[in-house]
Amino acid sequence: MDCREKILSEDYFDVITEFPVQILNRDILDLCYLNVDNLYYIVYIDKAEISNADDYLYTYKGIPKLYGLMQGEEAERGFDPNSLIVSGITQVQRAPLSLTGRGAVICFIDTGIDYTNAAFRDSEGNSRILAIWDQTIQSGNPPEGLYFGTEYSREEINRALQAEEPYDVVPSRDEIGHGSAMASVAAGSRLGNGVSFLGAAPDADIVVVKLKQAKEFLRNFYMVPPGVPAYEETDIMLGVQYADRFARQFRRPVIICLGIGTNYGDHAGSAPLPSYLDAVAYRRSRAVVVCGGNEGNAGHHFQGYLQTPGRAGSTGSVPVEVRVADNVEGFLLELWGNVPDVFTISVRSPGGETIPPIRLGIQGSINYGFVYERTRITIAGTLAEPASGEEVVVLRVSLPTPGIWTFQVEAVGNSHNGTFHMWLPITQFMNGTVQFLEATPYITLTEPAMARDVISVSTYNAANNSFYIDSGRGFTRTGGVNPDFAAPGVNISTIRGRETGSSLAAAITAGAVAQFMQWAVVEGNNQTVAGREIKNYFIRGASRSFDMTFPNREWGYGRLNVVGTFDALIGV
Repeated sequence: MDCREKILSEDYFDVITEFPVQILNRDILDLCYLNVDNLYYIVYIDKAEISNADDYLYTYKGIPKLYGLMQGEEAERGFDPNSLIVSGITQVQRAPLSLTGRGAVICFIDTGIDYTNAAFRDSEGNSRILAIWDQTIQSGNPPEGLYFGTEYSREEINRALQAEEPYDVVPSRDEIGHGSAMASVAAGSRLGNGVSFLGAAPDADIVVVKLKQAKEFLRNFYMVPPGVPAYEETDIMLGVQYADRFARQFRRPVIICLGIGTNYGDHAGSAPLPSYLDAVAYRRSRAVVVCGGNEGNAGHHFQGYLQTPGRAGSTGSVPVEVRVADNVEGFLLELWGNVPDVFTISVRSPGGETIPPIRLGIQGSINYGFVYERTRITIAGTLAEPASGEEVVVLRVSLPTPGIWTFQVEAVGNSHNGTFHMWLPITQFMNGTVQFLEATPYITLTEPAMARDVISVSTYNAANNSFYIDSGRGFTRTGGVNPDFAAPGVNISTIRGRETGSSLAAAITAGAVAQFMQWAVVEGNNQTVAGREIKNYFIRGASRSFDMTFPNREWGYGRLNVVGTFDALIGV
């Protein structure tokens, strides 16, 4: 098998590592690998070479997380520019600034794009899309050094647009529509002189990465329901690397927009994808915009605190109750602790059967079955997870009995910090309702919105300035200030109609950042600007209410306001 076949094969597992692949004995391991910017290696290994592969794959950090779409509900049709107006976007599109994203490149790593739509063509009918890397099509040539998928250039896309059957020339489609909706909000063309449709950066160029669906072994491991879109962390990282090439090759400012998220990870930005995004955002002429997710009202986060009684040697104990509805196939539950505490966890089923407290030590996994219930639980984890240095315990609960499950969390010895957090998967990654009975809506931003240098946004309703109830909220697990600010994401006009979801808040913000990149890089006002600086410019210009304290967990530092950003630059 060549590398393309191994990357796509269900018989080869994807593993993320920071170590040079030369340390792996290639005489023993039948593998191929991809180098991600000399920061990570994605290694594809024959599953026959991995012991205990079905229970716990390598280290926690090495297992690719699965990401889902942050898609909301659709509403009525018709174009409404209000979200662009309240964000100050249409104002700076006009003279004297005339910022339309010209010269900037926005990359969407998502479900693809409907390249035939007029919203992605210029006034002469030519495509505004620089390139599409479709990871799902294997019939053409992949991008250099990436081995799989097919890359389509602007020339090929224009040739397809002139053909009687465009998809015979460029067969890439967006069957789901999520990526097309985001691209239209961020960079949709001015149609009908801006009356029929208008995006935030209508003159920006577009790059698209259509992600392939996750392999079945990962879908099974995470117990994602059939038919639900799920994307591998590894494929997203490669998409980011592909997008970054356009800044290097064309010397153009690049904005990477992500409308996907996950509840897996330490919720402090330490996992490979958020760490890589931080590295990209630190480079000049780059920025990364990430949505905060739709998990704020889902009941999928629990924060607990163990108190040590005054008696020497005694420990606290916290019961964490989870309600599981009928016919739920399974779910993963993650517990994250803080140094120097060491936690154990015991389990009580709705039928009263118990699993005693488990301490796994450096790394390991244990399988349990019940006598009177068909549920099986794998408990896995490590005392010092490599990316974060914190303790993580992962419980994989298969075929859970409906009812109230109790997970009893205790400390080994005296607790010091005492704080721990538990997360359930994002809503669409479960086929039924699973919720904490005493959930908290805070620290519910989905990864990678917890990364330090990306621009992470929560979601609000621009019609009445109310916070979107499902929006993820901050801060990070370690107290970092995320989100940076809120952006409109309710009843947003897309090429499919008006839609709601945190991905649209990210799209509007990405378009606003493209406007700023035009002013700063293309027009030469600050050619060395990087994502972390842009984030702070936008924070300074954000609209803030006098009756709130900032930063806060819902709004970050306020509401997106591009006019305010330029006012801050001139000292207004």
